[in-house]
Amino acid sequence: MLHNPQTRASGRASAMARAHADVTSRQPLILGVALGAILTVAITAGTASAAVAAEAGDAHVVTVATLASDAPDTTASAGTTGVTIRTEAVDTLRDAQAAVRDAQAATLEVAVARLPLDPNGTTAVDTSELLSDLDGLAGTRPASTVQLMLGTKAVAVQTEQTVAETAELRKALEVAKQKKAAADAAAKKAAEARKKAAAAAAALARSNTPEGAKATARAMMSSRYGWGGDQFSCLSSLWTKESGWNYKAYNPNGGATGIPQSLPGSKMASAGSDWRTNAATQISWGLDYIKRAYGTPCSAWGHSQAVNWY
Repeated sequence: MLHNPQTRASGRASAMARAHADVTSRQPLILGVALGAILTVAITAGTASAAVAAEAGDAHVVTVATLASDAPDTTASAGTTGVTIRTEAVDTLRDAQAAVRDAQAATLEVAVARLPLDPNGTTAVDTSELLSDLDGLAGTRPASTVQLMLGTKAVAVQTEQTVAETAELRKALEVAKQKKAAADAAAKKAAEARKKAAAAAAALARSNTPEGAKATARAMMSSRYGWGGDQFSCLSSLWTKESGWNYKAYNPNGGATGIPQSLPGSKMASAGSDWRTNAATQISWGLDYIKRAYGTPCSAWGHSQAVNWY
């Protein structure tokens, strides 16, 4: 979770206490100069404005400090090999400046994305403490070794915290992006399903009209039974008489149902569970019935003409 200002302030106080204990526990090598001698530090104004700040704050210009070439090259402690106070201070300043730029860039990324972040909705990394410490260290004039080391340590601690919070903010942004991608994919899938269902409903509505039912019957009888135009003519006459090719047709005198006037209508369930609402299902059952009972539609039509039923 990103730290709030109170937590950051508490962390900063703890960092300064640790820094002071760390520095005062060292045994400086002064190369003939007594403990507490002045380390001359020349700070030159640097380049580099920070990255564009996010919507939550203004861009802050951080100076890049370099030590003068003639400043004492004093080692930080007896246990430090090849690392001088000067080198440590300059490296720390540069690392801090990079951390500030990266934090502001991450904050800008969140602002541009405009996505809700978990867990607490924090949308920016607070770099105010680090910038304050940076200004203090970058503005150091001739100062004691201890002062420079304390400032360097404090900046290093704040830099580490800022880097961690920046990583956490980017992680939260990535999670938000993944959630949005999943939501978008689900919405797209749902839209496609609705479109498909609408197309199926439209197709069903067309096939359920008398003309649509006739077209379905013509195609089905040809593909399944090899019956041609002459047989369709008989079928058309037969079912026009029975139902007018209306899939909702119902004869209250006995309960004959649908286009083929199945008696009872539930017989058509053998062709499909949608027999009440789908003309194609009724036609499929009706053609099968004609094939089994009469052989061809014309035979069924002849029987109907003779006895007034089939």
